[in-house]
Amino acid sequence: MSRTESTDVLVIGSGFGGAITAYHLAAGGAKVVVLERGPWLSGPEFDQDFKFGSSTTRVFDFVIGDGMSVLSGNCVGGGSVVYFAAMPRAPRFVFERHGSIGRRMWPAAIDRDALDPWYDRVAEALPVSQQTWDDVPFAGGLFGAACDHAGRTANPVPVAIDHDKCTNCNWMMSGCRFDAKRSLLLNYLPAAVAHGAEIRPLHEVQHLTRTDDGGYRVHYSIVDEVDYRVHVSTGTIDAKIVIMAAGAGATPVILQRSEPHLGTMPHAVGRYFSGNGERLNTAIFDEDRIRDVLGLSRPDGVPYEAYQIGKGPCVATWDQLDGSLPEYSRFSLEQLYFPPGFGTILAQVPDAVGPTWFGREKKELLRRWRSWLTVFTMSEDDNEGVFGPPPETGNSMRLSQQMLGRGALSYTPTKNTLHGWAESDAAVKDILERDGLSRVMPWTNEVVGAYTVHPLASCRIGDDPATSALDDRHELRDHPGIFVTDGSAVPGALTVNPAMTIAALAERAVPGIVRAAQERGVAVRYGAPAPDGSTAGRRGVLPLVTGSTRR
Repeated sequence: MSRTESTDVLVIGSGFGGAITAYHLAAGGAKVVVLERGPWLSGPEFDQDFKFGSSTTRVFDFVIGDGMSVLSGNCVGGGSVVYFAAMPRAPRFVFERHGSIGRRMWPAAIDRDALDPWYDRVAEALPVSQQTWDDVPFAGGLFGAACDHAGRTANPVPVAIDHDKCTNCNWMMSGCRFDAKRSLLLNYLPAAVAHGAEIRPLHEVQHLTRTDDGGYRVHYSIVDEVDYRVHVSTGTIDAKIVIMAAGAGATPVILQRSEPHLGTMPHAVGRYFSGNGERLNTAIFDEDRIRDVLGLSRPDGVPYEAYQIGKGPCVATWDQLDGSLPEYSRFSLEQLYFPPGFGTILAQVPDAVGPTWFGREKKELLRRWRSWLTVFTMSEDDNEGVFGPPPETGNSMRLSQQMLGRGALSYTPTKNTLHGWAESDAAVKDILERDGLSRVMPWTNEVVGAYTVHPLASCRIGDDPATSALDDRHELRDHPGIFVTDGSAVPGALTVNPAMTIAALAERAVPGIVRAAQERGVAVRYGAPAPDGSTAGRRGVLPLVTGSTRR
């Protein structure tokens, strides 16, 4: 092992929670090191295939748990590289949810009004724009037309996409080779590097210990660039402040593994995990009915056959995002593209005589994949996920050189969660099967359990120490100087894509982290503008910041 290095701030993970905090602290004058478990890819390095060693297998982390599987980012830029760039703000009612704990889940200091200035700052930095119907490709238009036919509203989704660069190739989940998707590789991360932050890819943090001066020693392994199961060396870095941003499937595991060294962790570390209430249904459309019922056709005369053309979620129906509805009856439905492969494996054959997810009937279903439309549900769950004892290293026991692992997460959906899924399934069928437009088939839970691409809440913020791991400043209870700013800090399901909320919470957490760093002797200030140099977002948040030195 090499000698221990030192830094002011050590950031674990480079997704929204890590990149945003790294930028502000580096811009404020702190020495910042970012450790990222995955590789550092950009532009043309993002492949448009599923071959082993392509970006598809290198930048994903798919962990199979007991009843829940989690798909997340594993690369510099984290979830911002492998997400679909949908950036809606959470509905107002989300912040008033009680869930299963009998009290407001969110801290009293945070509601939609309090978070809006921070949403504004993220929207400025990426930037986020509202799509128009002219930006919507074929699948989004089909979903919008089906919603209209069923008497429901449909809305283009706000996104972090440069539409002038987008080619509608629909490979967004494997990273964007055209830099049309405004991932953190194009804003916060290069801005952090410009201010002196050091980003180290292929560094997997294993655990934390304390230093004699009240700081923390971060123990890491360097993983092989091809076989992530192989650790080529190890090292340590001392830091006055540690920011955990490894994702909701990894941050609690690192903290659990650190407990023998740091002392007892808050009860909520590794508990109350939420899959954002997610569920998927795929429909096979009848091309003739698309033409005859909806009156749609492409320029070449084909009604649709365009599942593969476009980009991620472009159109959603938000009719059920109504705060007056009972909890667990509120959800959004979003048109989504999942590349053939993972999606085709899990799609079930409706009313099959034989097996529902393999066999002759499934083969016939796959033959018509260009006529598919996938609808993504984001609903309210009961935070029923629990992490068991952590593996010896990493966040899972790796089953292959890249991408696939077996984790210690267990998840048994409650009656409430199942009710939400059933209501959303019925809504999808009502919209898409009306007048014979399609046949709807749910994705199977038989293979990998429930699944989520938006893991949340495994180290959540809150006012009650019994049910939250962090205070409302994102500091880990009883472990001063450790902050958590990734999706694990979000208290519960959001009923919409969570990236915008995770990013806004990270922006909100920075002033408090700056104050904590100052108290620990770090010469750092708060007040850097958005990464593109604009000051509009800063003007929106300065009144909320007190006690910090600003530029």
